[in-house]
Amino acid sequence: MCLGIPGTVVDVEAGCDTARVDVAGLVRDINIALLEPRVEPGEHILIHSGFALERMTADEARDALEVFIDGAEPSTGGSS
Repeated sequence: MCLGIPGTVVDVEAGCDTARVDVAGLVRDINIALLEPRVEPGEHILIHSGFALERMTADEARDALEVFIDGAEPSTGGSS
């Protein structure tokens, strides 16, 4: 299973295949070479291993981030 994390493009570097992307409040450099046409600031993308894999709508990005955060929270249930 691959874990894709949504992010929002903050800035695209001219002449490079990288963009600054906000991932849950942390801004990272992400390779955007796989996306054509080039992404623009404000667009939402799905990221895996430092690469942007696809564009997402704002709703898709929000839903994916909620699933990611919910899965990262420790379980409160007891063991059986």
